[in-house]
Amino acid sequence: MERPLVVGVDGSDGSLTALDWAVDEAVRLGLPLRIVYASLWERYEGAVPSFGGERPVDEVMAEHIAASTDQRARKRAPDAEVHPVVVPEDPADALLRASYEAAALVVGSSGRGVVAGLLLGSVGLAVAGCAHCPVTVVRGGERNVRGECGRVVVGVGGPDESGAAVRFALREAAARGCEVQAVRVWRCAEQHPAEHVAMAGDTAYAHERRASVFLADALEEPQAEYPEVGVRLTTVEGPAHKALPALSAEADLLVLGSPGRQGRFGLQLGRVSHAALHRSACPVAVVPHP
Repeated sequence: MERPLVVGVDGSDGSLTALDWAVDEAVRLGLPLRIVYASLWERYEGAVPSFGGERPVDEVMAEHIAASTDQRARKRAPDAEVHPVVVPEDPADALLRASYEAAALVVGSSGRGVVAGLLLGSVGLAVAGCAHCPVTVVRGGERNVRGECGRVVVGVGGPDESGAAVRFALREAAARGCEVQAVRVWRCAEQHPAEHVAMAGDTAYAHERRASVFLADALEEPQAEYPEVGVRLTTVEGPAHKALPALSAEADLLVLGSPGRQGRFGLQLGRVSHAALHRSACPVAVVPHP
């Protein structure tokens, strides 16, 4: 059975934006879509005796969210294969469990409630950092979310994290019919006195040259698998956690690799991923190393 694209919803505006993005993504990739609404209401209700015939409010709300998101998805893509499910489980745990059998996960960047940003931030970080499949956090401007920029940006880091990310970016670009901008960020760590400006310039050139060679080598094999995708190689000097989010302003998707270490609440995500998940102007995909 083909692995589905899984999207987590909670009824908030942010999760509905993620749902719309996931529907379009499922159609692009030809994947079935599973809509997951997870809540612990059943556990809590089961612990309290019921003396009335009315159904619990949270149960009714769960079923309403599942039905309305299913209807929304089918209206957006009538021919898509959609499967809504309600799971009596912690949202992060439910999505992480789903990641074992998912082609990818999709979540929104904001949720419901007074402290929704904090709560969903924890869920988003846990899922992005610990999932066993790629995770896309849908955020950014309308133009970026709608995919009108015609570009997928991928950060090319170390060999233990960039290979899967590059292939993911190329696959996305092929499905979207757009280009890939592969970015290698470099920094000249040495500090040179003013009288040695020429030496500093030589060192910077050497750093940039190494970055260019590394980038070309990293793209050579994956690019051969997607010859129809145009690829632009870019080297940028500066801190990666600032440079990559800055490039997201003209992108439909920013793709980052992750070493895929196991843990909770995104503790294994690096500084670059954290910055992108909070500051990117477009959706961010975090791709774990196999």
